[in-house]
Amino acid sequence: MPGSSSASCPARCCCRPSRPRPSTRPTAERGLHPAARSNRKGPPVLSDAIAPTAQALPRIPIGEWFADFIRFLTNEFAWLFEGMRAVFAASVGTLESVLLFPHPLVFIAIVTALGWYLRGPGFAVFTLLAFLLIDSMELWIPTMDTLAMILIATIVAIAVAIPVGIWAARRATVSTIVRPILDFMQTLPPFVYLIPAVFLLRVGTPPGLLATLIFAIPPGVRLAELGIRQVDKEVVEAAEAFGASKRQILWRVQVPLAMPTIMQGVNQVIMLALSMVVIAGMIGAGGLGSEVVEGVTRLRLGTGFEGGIAVVILAIFLDRITSFMRDRALAES
Repeated sequence: MPGSSSASCPARCCCRPSRPRPSTRPTAERGLHPAARSNRKGPPVLSDAIAPTAQALPRIPIGEWFADFIRFLTNEFAWLFEGMRAVFAASVGTLESVLLFPHPLVFIAIVTALGWYLRGPGFAVFTLLAFLLIDSMELWIPTMDTLAMILIATIVAIAVAIPVGIWAARRATVSTIVRPILDFMQTLPPFVYLIPAVFLLRVGTPPGLLATLIFAIPPGVRLAELGIRQVDKEVVEAAEAFGASKRQILWRVQVPLAMPTIMQGVNQVIMLALSMVVIAGMIGAGGLGSEVVEGVTRLRLGTGFEGGIAVVILAIFLDRITSFMRDRALAES
């Protein structure tokens, strides 16, 4: 009809303002992120209702404090870290040159003879075949690079760990302070060690060596302290009765009797150093770690597998050598 609203406006919905329609979703679901609403299945739960609420406690900027601390170190002690970088690079380069000086076959003959002397003919055959396999895979130079880093990191870590462990065994206060620090260091993910090392020493072998030796210290400290504490008190009292000084008791009684446990700590230090050296390949530390990282990042299955085989061979060889030293110390004690 003329004049009727229906005739003048057939599409009634276009002229009349639309009123908001009430949401049919539950109240708890309205505050969720759209992706969360699309992925959620089933009825709403209590966590959905409290998700949009504000944070209960103020944020503690621990990460910012740590970053500021690292920047302070790099700005105020740049000369120190440049010196450390130069010393680490020179030490690794020198030892690597020494290890690469003899022909690979001569080096293999030397380690095979060492394996025969320490562990017998079976281990000598394994050593011969294993190192020939490394040379045949064209991984001799990366293996020697990794071995140089492991030896230097182990020497520095042991030089720090054993005195601290002995000190903690003789002083209860030191043990109380050191124990939570070691717990923190051993539970911290290995990749976290690379972050400050890169900022302090830049990319390359030096930061990898720094992260490796710090990562390998805790088991040396723990087992050195444990070895000293396990020495029979009656033996110590007998030494005191004969008039021995504290220094004589430490170096002639406690340390020799604790040597098997200390050597077990050395074994653990070497194994942790080897694992960290491989991880340090992510920051350009070189060696077998770079081979493994290249195999992962570039999807080269063969390269990564060969690098892993070389790492396993090196780990078995070093483990058997240090195990012999531990067993010999146990027999002598």
